[in-house]
Amino acid sequence: DIRNAKKEINIQYYIIQRDNLGKKLRDELTKKAKEGIKVRVLYDEVGSRKMTPSFFKELISYGGEAQAFFPSILRLINFRINNRNHRKLCIIDGEVAYIGGFNVGDEYLGLDPKMGYWRDTHFRIKGESVNDIQGRFILDWHQATKQPIELEQFLHRTETHSGTVPVQIVASGPNSTTQHLKNMYISLIMSAKESVYLQTPYFIPDASFMDACKIALLSGVEIHIMIPNKPDHLFVYWATWSHVGELLTYGANIYLYEKGFLHAKTIVVDSEVSSVGTTNIDPRSFSLNFEVNAVVYDQPIAKKLKNLFLEDVQCSSKLTLERYKERSLLIKFKEAVSRLLSPIL
Repeated sequence: DIRNAKKEINIQYYIIQRDNLGKKLRDELTKKAKEGIKVRVLYDEVGSRKMTPSFFKELISYGGEAQAFFPSILRLINFRINNRNHRKLCIIDGEVAYIGGFNVGDEYLGLDPKMGYWRDTHFRIKGESVNDIQGRFILDWHQATKQPIELEQFLHRTETHSGTVPVQIVASGPNSTTQHLKNMYISLIMSAKESVYLQTPYFIPDASFMDACKIALLSGVEIHIMIPNKPDHLFVYWATWSHVGELLTYGANIYLYEKGFLHAKTIVVDSEVSSVGTTNIDPRSFSLNFEVNAVVYDQPIAKKLKNLFLEDVQCSSKLTLERYKERSLLIKFKEAVSRLLSPIL
């Protein structure tokens, strides 16, 4: 899609690594800038902490732009270090958009020996909802660059689409008046009549989210939660175990993904509604980070995501209540400490 761009490419990622994939993406963007295509790159200062302006020097020399979100002062002091732009968006010609869990780095291709196979989910979207994703990028770009917003520079779609799938783009962040994405998840869970399938790398919900899950379970709704059985942050890993362990007592089905690292952030409700995006189930995503999800109201898409979940079950072990109760005193201690610290993780 980048190679086929005719007008502009707008890219926003939490992490852009200075590795083989990062360099490959940069070089492709530089080629398009050289052709006269408008290229804008927005990356988070904290997530892309190894990034330097010189990485995009050639891209900028051909008219491209690259900007850090909430940049540090002299790369040493960052007063907004807790407010990270965790969004991952790519919009091409206002016609095609990408949204989901993937960042830019070799580890996201499963090439990091430490993390191994990387399991993630991303949407490729065409149609009217691309304008909503583009609008999200425009606002973040304006915040980072302070450039005046001239919508005609961005919204110039010419292709028409005959799609009938409703897509809703939901964003939230520390500048929001309410926790839109957390409320979206709770609303979806509370609306469930039969089943909820949830994949997340971290499961550290607050009391309102836990109550929604418990009420749904007590109402006869099947809740299936899949988490990775490979930690990338130890405190987060044990806090996740503590919370899923609590839901086991209410009858939740918990799966530990064993094939590699599960980074997908998806939910499917009653095989009718689904969501894919950047939001983890934790206080950071709900309150501190800038996040965005696509909610899709379509049975075929929901069933496809559910089937992907069921395929991943084949690469997972099931955490039963009996198995959970047999954990050692050391693990119980780790869980207790991690849960105590969970609001600041």
